[in-house]
Amino acid sequence: MLIRSGKIQFLFWTAFFSVFVFIWIAWIALGTFILPDEKPVTVPQNAVMLLFILYGILAVLLMAGTFVSVMIDNRFYRKLFGIFVMVAMGTLMYAKSMFG
Repeated sequence: MLIRSGKIQFLFWTAFFSVFVFIWIAWIALGTFILPDEKPVTVPQNAVMLLFILYGILAVLLMAGTFVSVMIDNRFYRKLFGIFVMVAMGTLMYAKSMFG
């Protein structure tokens, strides 16, 4: 078994949970706003609050991963987190433009 340093393990698990949270955000957004069984009359406040909390968690995970990868000069994770920050911000801007 290959033993990695604690910093690399931290980056791996941060990337893993970032992807997991992003998939969770996409799943909730698709189920609530894009593919609902019936059109909601009002915006479901519980789904909006959950999305707000998940985007906050995602932002913390991405910034922590970016910060650690820059500090230890790991090019792979720096690119991974940089691309993922752009994707997360793009989806946030798309959702903002779609729902005002």
